[in-house]
Amino acid sequence: MKLLITCPPMLGSLHEFNDFFKENNINVTAPDVKQTLSVSELISIVPNHDGWIIGDDPATHEVFKAGKKGKLKAAVKWGIGTDNIDFNACEALDIPITNTPNMFGNEVADIALGYIIGLARETFFIHSSIKKGEWPKICGISLYGKTVAIIGNGDIGSSLAKRLEILGMKINIYDPKFINTKNKKNMNFYEWPKKIDEADFLVITCSLNNNNYHMVNQDIFNTVKNGLRIVNVARGPLIDEKSLVTALKDNRVYSAALDVYETEPLPLDSYLRNHPRCIFGSHNASNTKDAVLKTSLLALKKIVSFIKDKENG
Repeated sequence: MKLLITCPPMLGSLHEFNDFFKENNINVTAPDVKQTLSVSELISIVPNHDGWIIGDDPATHEVFKAGKKGKLKAAVKWGIGTDNIDFNACEALDIPITNTPNMFGNEVADIALGYIIGLARETFFIHSSIKKGEWPKICGISLYGKTVAIIGNGDIGSSLAKRLEILGMKINIYDPKFINTKNKKNMNFYEWPKKIDEADFLVITCSLNNNNYHMVNQDIFNTVKNGLRIVNVARGPLIDEKSLVTALKDNRVYSAALDVYETEPLPLDSYLRNHPRCIFGSHNASNTKDAVLKTSLLALKKIVSFIKDKENG
C-alpha cells in the first residue's frame, strides 16, 4: 500500500507510526512540505499512491482526476478544516474521503486564549522590548467584565467560551446553528453581526465556506468600537486583510493576533508584518504532540479502512 502524506504536523511525527506502517505493509511518501504543495506538484505525485492524507493542499477536481487515472483509491483530510477539498469531485470520481473532526478544540482554544491575554496585556511587545535592552511599562487592559465576540460555536469556539467564562468575560456567540439557543449568564447567542459594537475582542473560530468569505470586512470595521482587538485561529479569508490594514491604520482595531492569512506563508511585503501591535502564528494553533499523534493515528486508520474496502470490492 503506497501512502502519500502532505500534512506538515503529521510529517514531523511519522517515526511514531513505524510499527503501524509495518503491520499494514504501508510504504510512505513524505515530501518536504513547508505549508502546501502546488496543484502541479500534486498532479505529478498523487496518482502514484493508493491513499493520500491531505494537509491544507489544494485538493481540486484536477488533482483528484489525475489521482483517479492513476492508483488513488481514497483520501483523508488531516484535521477539521475542509475548505480546500473538492468533495463534489471525490463523489463524482468515486473516491472515498473524510476528515478527522473534533480533534483540536482544546488545543486551538488554548492558543486563542493565549493570544487574548497577550493582546490585553501586550506581553509579546514587552518581550520584544526587553530583548532590545528596553524596560517598558505598558498599561494593558483587564479581561474581567470585557466583552468577547466569538464567531463559531463548534469544538473550538465552545471550548474557548468555557475558558473565557471562567475569566469573568461577557461572551457574544455568532453561529447560524445556534441563533435560537437560550442565552445564559454572561453568554449570549446572536445573529451576525448584531451587537458587534459591544465587543472588546473579536475571535474567529469558525470554518470557511462560500457564505462567510470576508465576513469581517470594512462594513464590520465601520461599526465596531474603537480599540477592538482581533484574534483569528480559523482561516485567513474570513477577514478581508485590506480592510484590516485600514482599520489598524485608523486605530479602529488596536491590535491583532493572526495564526492564519489570506496568503500563506504571510508575504514578506505585507503591511501587517511591520505593524507594531500585530502578533503572528504560522497556521500552527493545533500543533501539539498529543493532538498530532491522536489525529494522525485516526487518519491512518481511516485511510487503511477505505483502501481495504475498495480492494475487497
